[in-house]
Amino acid sequence: MGSPSGPPFDPDDPDRARRERDTEPIPRIDPDDPAGYGRGPYADADDAGYGSAYTGEGRSGRAWARDPDGFPDQPISEDELAGLRSDASGMAPRRVLPLEDEPSSLVARYLFPTERYRGEWKRHWIHLTTPIIVGVAATFVLGYLSGFLAGRDVGALTTVAVLLWFAVMGWVAWKVADWWYDRFILTNKRVMVVNGIITRQVAMMPLTRVTDMKYEQSPTGRALNYGTFVLESAGQEQALRVIKNLPNPNELYLRVVEEMYEPQAVEARLGKEADEAKADDGA
Repeated sequence: MGSPSGPPFDPDDPDRARRERDTEPIPRIDPDDPAGYGRGPYADADDAGYGSAYTGEGRSGRAWARDPDGFPDQPISEDELAGLRSDASGMAPRRVLPLEDEPSSLVARYLFPTERYRGEWKRHWIHLTTPIIVGVAATFVLGYLSGFLAGRDVGALTTVAVLLWFAVMGWVAWKVADWWYDRFILTNKRVMVVNGIITRQVAMMPLTRVTDMKYEQSPTGRALNYGTFVLESAGQEQALRVIKNLPNPNELYLRVVEEMYEPQAVEARLGKEADEAKADDGA
């Protein structure tokens, strides 16, 4: 055998890499796949094994890229969706909290048959701050005053102090009862506020008329999780505009907005939860 043609191999030759690159065979192109997306019989063997969206350099040193749109849409499985839901321990995040499926007897009387109930909320306990402070202060002050007067043989004034204490406690009890019967109600068609014990007041606003909605939280409100809702309706005066001291304002805001803009999603979610509850009861 004769010696190969050309200069002898020199590892220190600075032009060796250029000559090897220039003399490298040109890969053949598949006429049915000129862009190189497929892996036909004419595909470059150096780049074999990479997906259609890989971008980089093959072992030959030639840079190349694939179309990122070549990835097919991957459907989300039920197992992946289950990971987004909260479990029994509440470890996974949940956007809204579960509520009772049926309205209370206090609220049911104000709903018409084709209306779908979404939830009802009492005002935050901070709404009772003033009555509670007044009741506690009256108990200490009038209790001290009654003891002071009892030692000076002025029974009439002692009786007045005791009656005054009962009057203050009656006012506090009235405020607590008024808080208990005061409800904010959300349905698939409107928002309502129902309050009053002897004289009942029912204020409502259709969701289709709400043009703007916001909630405000003071530093105390953020710490104790309550806020004030402001509803606007086409610049007109309405019976329902400012609702103070509502609990969980972010949750309530999400519920109202979802009911306004994605009512089909609400129906689908509630229907699925109802089916899952029936399946659990059957099991």
